[in-house]
Amino acid sequence: MISSIKYTPSSSLTCSAFSSTSRKLSLTRPQYSYTLPTIHNAHKQQNPEIESSSSSSSLSSQKPLYIESFSFLAKPRNRRVLTECQAYEADRSRPIEINIELPDEEAAQKLKIGLYFATWWALNVVFNIYNKKVLNAFPYPWLTSTLSLAAGSLMMLISWATRIADAPKVDFQFWKALLPVAVAHTIGHVAATVSMSKVAVSFTHIIKSGEPAFSVLVSRFLLGEAFALPVYLSLVPIIGGCALSAVTELNFNMTGFMGAMISNLAFVFRNIFSKKGMKGMSVSGMNYYACLSMLSLLILTPFTIAVEGPKMWAAGWQTAVSQIGPNFVWWVVAQSVFYHLYNQVSYMSLDQISPLTFSVGNTMKRISVIVSSILIFHTPVQPVNALGAAIAILGTFLYSQAKQ
Repeated sequence: MISSIKYTPSSSLTCSAFSSTSRKLSLTRPQYSYTLPTIHNAHKQQNPEIESSSSSSSLSSQKPLYIESFSFLAKPRNRRVLTECQAYEADRSRPIEINIELPDEEAAQKLKIGLYFATWWALNVVFNIYNKKVLNAFPYPWLTSTLSLAAGSLMMLISWATRIADAPKVDFQFWKALLPVAVAHTIGHVAATVSMSKVAVSFTHIIKSGEPAFSVLVSRFLLGEAFALPVYLSLVPIIGGCALSAVTELNFNMTGFMGAMISNLAFVFRNIFSKKGMKGMSVSGMNYYACLSMLSLLILTPFTIAVEGPKMWAAGWQTAVSQIGPNFVWWVVAQSVFYHLYNQVSYMSLDQISPLTFSVGNTMKRISVIVSSILIFHTPVQPVNALGAAIAILGTFLYSQAKQ
């Protein structure tokens, strides 16, 4: 609703602002609820130029108005004053603007990363526990490794078929680039499982904490990549801590030790091939690991049959079921499923965080696995052995800091 009133200076309205100099005042005030009083047009007969939108001699409003602004214009010649009032009726007023503060994005991202890490570590601990239980009762690491890859591949195929997860759009070039990554992943996976079948879980992970040393050495001598001095210095506690733990390990086994070392070397090449071959290929972390598991399964299956074979599996399965009972089947299913889940979450975490944060999380994961396995399996640990593990893990943390 807009009211326009022209007024002459002969009225009782006086204001020092209406001087001989032309002025225009524009005031913007906060919105108020106001009821306009009745305005009697007493000067209509004296000044015929006064315009009215109604034939009545008075103007009134019974609804409260929100007054938005006033504007005054004075003309010096005939002293005519133009007053404009802009207002909105109460039932048609402008909507109230409410600023709702959303949660801090940075805090939400930190919470998301924390949940990823907690899930990753928990799944990894559960996998290592059940994996060691299965290997103690069923010492066939090649078949155990194959079942882990088969369970993950089956889970992802069902997820894609039921549209729980979107299937990746890949071509022949993707599988070609993924092949060397899958070969290295297969070797590293089997070697780590062989190691855990021969030695304690804690010892395997202490040796596997030396993976950064292999990464630096391979990159330096095979790829010609140079590193800063702090990176090389961080290798000293890694190598020294692993050596100290190996020397003082009560249940030392050369096959278990070499399995962990081969696993470190294979995973270093897996990372190198992955960085080189997968550039420019947009596949989510979850689908990337799913494809990696399927290709690794195809590579590993014939070797598993050749090395162990169905006859050995049948005899070992009967022995394990007779000793453990039906729970052994649950152990096999659990270690297979949790292996895929913890690796899948780790790849999903890598999509959300920086490599530095991922490496720190990987170091903390090893600590959680080592401590939990010692407590659950009652692994005897000497103080010198524990000191070596602590030094190796500290070196891994220093390496992750110096590398970035």
